[in-house]
Amino acid sequence: MNILVIGAGGREHAIIKKLKENKSIENLYCAPGNGGISKDATCVNIGACDIEKMVDFCKNNKIDFAVVAPDDPLVAGMVDALEDIGVQCFGPNKNAAILEGSKVFSKDLMKKYNIPTAKYEVFYNAEEAIKYIEKENTYPTVIKADGLALGKGVIIAENFEDAKEAVNSIMNDKMFGESGNQIVIEEFLTGPEVSVLSFCDSHTIVPMVSAMDHKRALDGDKGLNTGGMGTVAPNPHYTEAVAKECMEKIFIPTMEAMNKEGRPFKGVIFFGLMITPNGPKVIEYNCRFGDPETQVVLPLLKTDLFEIFKAVRNENLKDIDIEFEKDEYAVCVVEASGGYPSSYPKGIAIEGLDENGNSEKAIVYHAGTIFEDGTFKTNGGRVLGLTQKGKTLQEAIDKAYNATTSIKFENMHYRKDIGQRALNAK
Repeated sequence: MNILVIGAGGREHAIIKKLKENKSIENLYCAPGNGGISKDATCVNIGACDIEKMVDFCKNNKIDFAVVAPDDPLVAGMVDALEDIGVQCFGPNKNAAILEGSKVFSKDLMKKYNIPTAKYEVFYNAEEAIKYIEKENTYPTVIKADGLALGKGVIIAENFEDAKEAVNSIMNDKMFGESGNQIVIEEFLTGPEVSVLSFCDSHTIVPMVSAMDHKRALDGDKGLNTGGMGTVAPNPHYTEAVAKECMEKIFIPTMEAMNKEGRPFKGVIFFGLMITPNGPKVIEYNCRFGDPETQVVLPLLKTDLFEIFKAVRNENLKDIDIEFEKDEYAVCVVEASGGYPSSYPKGIAIEGLDENGNSEKAIVYHAGTIFEDGTFKTNGGRVLGLTQKGKTLQEAIDKAYNATTSIKFENMHYRKDIGQRALNAK
């Protein structure tokens, strides 16, 4: 089998490391990949959204199966283009990827099918939006760009002036480009957040082990929003009772709603949930594996990942028994470049990795690295994800942080409190 994974970050590295456990895979490619991924797969210098070049590469290299991991190529129709030339794919087609591609679509879907979510309104011009915010006069209020915005298209405004500035920035100044042509304004929900990734073949939906993300750049959930500074799995707030309610009221209804809309979903649905005093509600949907949630979820997966991918694509997920490690925890600490998520330098040498970019101290997932002159160097904001497992959450936390003492680079930044919220919840 010749397999292609599309993407370039820590999520893709986690998928590739898991796929390598399957011995039937002869050749593993990644486009475009990164420094660390290049030691586990053959990297191909094609942008993740370059559909034309990706199609040519698959034809010329007899690719049997492609895993489209990031949101942008999914929303752009990468799966459709590859399936059209006979390449089997894991990931939703363009028609279904709208679940993440348009927040207006996803909110309207939830309203139509009574899937619990925050109260909201949709706006197509800034003036009307600002009038609505002034009339509601309820803060904090949540303002979301409709389209994709690298995970940064959500602004929580604490007062009217902040909300007005946010609306103008998104809609008039186009801080997120065309993604801000429409916006969603919704009520601010309170409660612990839970991330649940789920395999879905449009007939069967199987939630993976739950996770807890840490979005803010600084300890104590302070600082700017990032793509994620670390994760924990499982999430202690996701109890058996909550899981049962989510399956009945959110997961199955979402899958069935997409079918009724003529948009059958095959791939991973990421449910971003808030466990409110009135029960679990959907904050957002993503149409793919989360990053860095994947870096704690996949290490706990016991079932062969490629077999699951094929079952999802072929719509026979019900025939696979998907198992995760019981009584085991995983923690990922993200080592980021100093200055992230704002400006930061690149090209800084990384210490503590062996010639393959690994370490005995942790599972090392490369997110923003380059391999140059025999050395791994920084090449992004989030550079490495260090994951460790343990029989207790505290053991997993201690082992992950122990790895940060030997795997490091100049001006490295990481949060010191990954997992503390989870410990306090237990």
